[in-house]
Amino acid sequence: MAVQLNYLAPVGWQPKNPDEDFVIVQYKLQLAHGIPDKVFLDAAASVAAESSTGTWTKVEARADSGMKTADKYKAIAYDIDRDKHMFKVAYRHDLFEPGNMSGFLAGPVGNIAGMKMVQGLRIFDIRFPKQLVESFPGPRFGIDGLRDMLGHTDRHPIVGTVAKPKVGRTAEEQASLARRLWTAGDGSYDFIKDDENLTSLPFNKFEDRVKAVLAVQRELESKGSPKKLFLCNVTHSDIDTMVKRAEMIKKEGGRVMMMDVVTTGFAAVHSMRLKNPGLFIHAHRAMHGFFTRESGPGIRGDGALWGFSVSMLTVAKMMRLLGVDSLHIGSPKAKMEDYGESELIDAAMNPAELSCPYDPFHFSPELEQMHKAVALDETLADSKFHTLGQKWFNIKPVWSVASGGLHPGVLETVVAKLGYDIFIQLGGGVLGHPQGVERGVEAALEARRLIMSGYAFKDFVKHNPDSALAVAIKLWGTEPKIVY
Repeated sequence: MAVQLNYLAPVGWQPKNPDEDFVIVQYKLQLAHGIPDKVFLDAAASVAAESSTGTWTKVEARADSGMKTADKYKAIAYDIDRDKHMFKVAYRHDLFEPGNMSGFLAGPVGNIAGMKMVQGLRIFDIRFPKQLVESFPGPRFGIDGLRDMLGHTDRHPIVGTVAKPKVGRTAEEQASLARRLWTAGDGSYDFIKDDENLTSLPFNKFEDRVKAVLAVQRELESKGSPKKLFLCNVTHSDIDTMVKRAEMIKKEGGRVMMMDVVTTGFAAVHSMRLKNPGLFIHAHRAMHGFFTRESGPGIRGDGALWGFSVSMLTVAKMMRLLGVDSLHIGSPKAKMEDYGESELIDAAMNPAELSCPYDPFHFSPELEQMHKAVALDETLADSKFHTLGQKWFNIKPVWSVASGGLHPGVLETVVAKLGYDIFIQLGGGVLGHPQGVERGVEAALEARRLIMSGYAFKDFVKHNPDSALAVAIKLWGTEPKIVY
């Protein structure tokens, strides 16, 4: 590619005052088959060019051509690792319109994926400067806001169930399930959630479902039950329809709207945050895997990339800026020594959570000390995982939502890795309990009480073999279930 301006930084160059003046993006690039490795530097420069002020060939450079301004605003590729084919690109913050995530993304993840010399490209992370961070609304409620809404006096995890089968229950049947969940055990079970496939269907209209489930919520709360959450799916490709659905939830006494933030898009998320009638925004992430998941061994930094992708960590940071209050992050790995993507995302969503009875920063004593030494609204960079960190400039933290193959027996690990400020979603892990739904709820609540008291599951199960939790662990064990 003919790069007209110099988009490569001198060796050792670093952007000055990056958290004020620059967007930083961490890339990994795989050259196409047959392209010699010596072209890598040109490819890195071309990424910086194509995503900022350059193009694929030289253009006129007369006085009125704009080249002088283009040179001033060009992006710079630096910190180049030729062995791993990784590099960073620094963009001036004023190259992008404040408060416009869709416009911003047209740069760093725009036309560069069409470059013929490139076989694969991955964005590992984006670090946003103060001017851009403060141009977005951020969460309305976040961690403390929901605690206040529910009247919590402690920091226990929030547990609940997504209705299963994914689609099949009528509105009345879903309301019946809500009653069973919310009245089982000691009545402290927190939420019922729509599945992402359930919008407004002939046998379960949105309006009917909202009225039926929230009528149960109002009734139980009027009798002294702890406040409940119905995570009701407003997802639609028409933003006006989503707004009307949110307004109906609010009118019926609901507290939460659920939306699929990837399928609806960045503009929809931003718009719903601004038009929100006062609901907590629960963000589901259906479709994310089509562009965030593995594209070769290079996904961890070493080895080749097979395609184009953006990390879920990057998407999560943007969703926090746009204003979701909770976000699905998947399930943490079961083995305590493992450290995966869900933990990375959780550290970006809620870096302020620094302590729980099981050390959530067990994976690195050095990193634990670093976390305790920094401001509570900063996510730290981690060179091992090629993350850039983030100063949040008082943007509220977001609830992480652990989901996917979870059941009561794995709650100990989930909280150990992700902390107390966590939604734990148990679908089949409650509805599939061999002794029935109510016993599934009891198992989840027993697990939460044990975690809050610091009592190990194995000791409880040993002394209470007939408990709901013991029955669940006998069936499912203490690791997440993987869907093959």
